[in-house]
Amino acid sequence: MEAIFLVGLLCVLFNNGIEVDASHSEFQNFQSHNLTVPETQPYRTSYHFQPPKNWLNDPNGPMLYKGFYHLFYQYNPNGALFDAGMVWAHSVSHDLINWIHLNHALYPTEPFDIKSCWSGSVTILPGNKPAILYTGINANDTQVQNLAMPKNLSDPLLKEWIKFSQNPVITPPTGVAKDDFRDPTTAWVDAEGKWNVIVGSLINDRGMAILYQSEDFVNWRMYKDPLHSKEKTGMWECPDFFPVSINSTNGVDTSVMNPSVKHVMKASFNSHDYYIIGTYVPGVQKYIPDTDFTSTNTDLRYDYGKFYASKTFFDSIKNRRILWGWVNESDSSEDDVRKGWSGLQSFPRQIWLNRSGSQLVQWPVEEINKLHDKQVSIQNKKLDGGSVLEIPGITASQADAEIVFELPELEEAELLKSTPVDPQQMCTDANASVRGRLGPFGLLALATEDLTEQTAIFFRIFRHENTYIVLMCSDQSRSSIKENVDKTTYGAFVNIDPQNEKISLRSLIDHSIIESFGGEGRTCITSRVYPQLAVHKEAHLYVFNNGTQSITISRLKAWGMSKAQFNYEESCLNNEAHNGEGLSCFVGMFEK
Repeated sequence: MEAIFLVGLLCVLFNNGIEVDASHSEFQNFQSHNLTVPETQPYRTSYHFQPPKNWLNDPNGPMLYKGFYHLFYQYNPNGALFDAGMVWAHSVSHDLINWIHLNHALYPTEPFDIKSCWSGSVTILPGNKPAILYTGINANDTQVQNLAMPKNLSDPLLKEWIKFSQNPVITPPTGVAKDDFRDPTTAWVDAEGKWNVIVGSLINDRGMAILYQSEDFVNWRMYKDPLHSKEKTGMWECPDFFPVSINSTNGVDTSVMNPSVKHVMKASFNSHDYYIIGTYVPGVQKYIPDTDFTSTNTDLRYDYGKFYASKTFFDSIKNRRILWGWVNESDSSEDDVRKGWSGLQSFPRQIWLNRSGSQLVQWPVEEINKLHDKQVSIQNKKLDGGSVLEIPGITASQADAEIVFELPELEEAELLKSTPVDPQQMCTDANASVRGRLGPFGLLALATEDLTEQTAIFFRIFRHENTYIVLMCSDQSRSSIKENVDKTTYGAFVNIDPQNEKISLRSLIDHSIIESFGGEGRTCITSRVYPQLAVHKEAHLYVFNNGTQSITISRLKAWGMSKAQFNYEESCLNNEAHNGEGLSCFVGMFEK
């Protein structure tokens, strides 16, 4: 039987009410709590996604549906720390910038998810019908995979979801521990019409993506071999598997399989998001990586700072693939309880394959330009060694800064005597206060006027044999006078040749988060910082050069950032006339 017919049958079963679990009438949504956030909280963000209060972690099932971007995410409705009873919170947007918080989409109600609704993905079935596959923690603390569908497909907000009465649809196979089986991916359909999905797991210290196939999206069979696995990686959480174009920066749909694409396998383990690029052979369900995971610091990562449990989706309107990641806190649990919240989502990034096919490139989505406020520009400005230049006239606590450096004397770069080396350790040993020849140079963000507090994002240039090596660092050692916060210094190499290309840095600064993109997005580092003094109007932004050799600011553009809208409007959300006044009211909120 054809897969499309069976998917249609599935939808008929759901819509005709063959024992589905409907919405919980006693559910308490965001609006039932006091959501007023005092402006005195210096670490609440202005344009990075976060809910009004409580704990947030993994992004789940991002998608585009009938003109709305949907973001689901792991959320604890009962407090600022991770706990049992996690739900799928749900927010929607027209532009990936301004968000409306809706009622939660999934919450523990049934034996198959009674202890928590954990991470998963959304797949768009034929006929533009979204389906959620998610991990439920059942009454026996076993991780099982469950299915849910929208209650009303004509509702572009998809406010209500129903759970399949015959859940779970996938249970842990023999040899897999009950707590090592979670986070199903977006599914893809192959040339034979079969749906394919992978689930993260671990067997005998070998992380893996267990492959399941289905003809109807209900009855799933485990394939004889994992799609991919690797020893000594630990449990693979939140796997992601998607195609990227070889010849274009455009994204492609998850089910695209042809010679013009490579496939990315991402796995979250050891507190980071690692990925490999390779070739997918669907007929025999083989994934052949160009370079496999090595469990060393040479492995590719989306981000070399705080960034985990990420998820991508294909935006069919703008033909791009968009990436979100969870950015956790660096302060203490006591601080989080005191704040009343914990966790952010990264700013959404467009993601594509570089020209050589060796790595992914990431860049903030273009919609960020809507938030740009007052602009400052600098061109062809020489920075002598040991100098600091303030970027004036913008709101430095919420800013977007792009800078391009020119290095006129590369032959003066220090000699890197041996490789391989650990870039993070190099950044830790030689932080922003340690002078070299070419570097450190870059930005001092969320800094006090006297530089008592500062977060330095910078580069150093080294010579090695006949090449040059570019090191990028995010030094948090002086980010706050506050004790008991993580001030780890992060570091990574940037895959550019400074002989043929200028060195660029872009940083998104938002009160307690700094996302930095080096080499036009080839290396990304995200930091969480908690300045005590450099907050609000007391925050400053500087360009600095602490190397002995002069460098030139070829060009710099920096903007203060307007505040994105994160709210709800009960009169809109309770209006069922989505194709009339209710939807117009809702859309109007984004246009204010």
